[in-house]
Amino acid sequence: MSLQRRILHIDLDAFYCAVEEQRDPALKGKPFAVGGQPDQRGVVASCSYAARKYGVRSAMPMAQAVKICPGLLIVRGHYRDYSQASRKVMEHLRELTQQVEQISIDEAFLDITELIDQSQIVATRLQSHILSEFNLPCSIGIASNKLVAKMATDFGKVSSGYTDSPPNAIQIVPPGKEKVFLAPLPVDALWGVGPKTAEKLIEMNINTIGDLCLVSEDVMIKRFGKWGYAISQRARGIDDRPITIQHTAKSVSQETTFAKDVVDEETLLKTIQRLSNHVSLRLAEKHRQATTVKIKLRWSDFTTITRQVTLSQPTNKEDVIYNAAEKLFQNSWKSGKPVRLIGVGSSGLAPEQLNLWEHHSKTNSIETDKKLNSVIHDLREKFGDQILNWGEDLTKDK
Repeated sequence: MSLQRRILHIDLDAFYCAVEEQRDPALKGKPFAVGGQPDQRGVVASCSYAARKYGVRSAMPMAQAVKICPGLLIVRGHYRDYSQASRKVMEHLRELTQQVEQISIDEAFLDITELIDQSQIVATRLQSHILSEFNLPCSIGIASNKLVAKMATDFGKVSSGYTDSPPNAIQIVPPGKEKVFLAPLPVDALWGVGPKTAEKLIEMNINTIGDLCLVSEDVMIKRFGKWGYAISQRARGIDDRPITIQHTAKSVSQETTFAKDVVDEETLLKTIQRLSNHVSLRLAEKHRQATTVKIKLRWSDFTTITRQVTLSQPTNKEDVIYNAAEKLFQNSWKSGKPVRLIGVGSSGLAPEQLNLWEHHSKTNSIETDKKLNSVIHDLREKFGDQILNWGEDLTKDK
């Protein structure tokens, strides 16, 4: 007799803000947001629960956030700290079980079917350990599949109400109760149903997930195609997707939106250089090399273009990425044309490769390159992009 599958979903509550509170305990309990400045087209990356009471939300323009939340404190993000904190938590989850699927920097699924302890005990111990060991609050949902576990977490967080403190919620849906749990929830709470789909469902007088279950699959398929069948299955709490342990990134990219449209070529090239460094560093950290380099440009009228080039051989070196990105930029930009956003990306990723003869001589060189890229990144973050240039730049006419 096979065991009833148990899937645990964990979500680190207001993760960026929790890490910032570790850096500055004075922020605890105050309305603050991590993100860019309101006068520089900044957006909210994360916000404290004290700020959420005022209606501040992630992805909201910071200019709007400061209007609806008087006295909102704005904190510049420290993304390397977030990555380090996330890695520590994920390492602990893998000590509990190897069946871990990380779906974002602050979320993961765990298959806890083989664990002896009851679900409530597993959730309580895990939540307590992450808070005591890493000083990070989290919410947990447990159910027979990923869909319902994720929605259980969301339900638990909302049910806790908006206070100045993280929800630290635990919500468990017993096997066989999936459909009953989902039925009273609004249809837009169904994982995967976006605003446009929700609007169409409401037009069909489908307001709750329970209402959706009353509509035949044939009607849903006729209205939404294959997606209609998937929605019907989800509404009934059916989800057979397994835990995906290994996730390989297909691309690495970095972009920036300027506070004001930029027409200065030197500033644009310096930005491409900085973004190339970010991409190079992230590729090296993932032990990946890219075969394609691409750029993204958004003009002042919001028109956006992308251009890419295939390299002669895979790389994660900043100078190679920058040189390719620069050529793409020069072929795409007309002097004096205002640029609102610029991005550098890489794709066609493959593991770092060394042939037999290169292995011993280049292993140390690769590690040195990684450290060098990291140092360059830190120096530019602290002192500005102009602090370091590649050697060839010194020979160019100024």
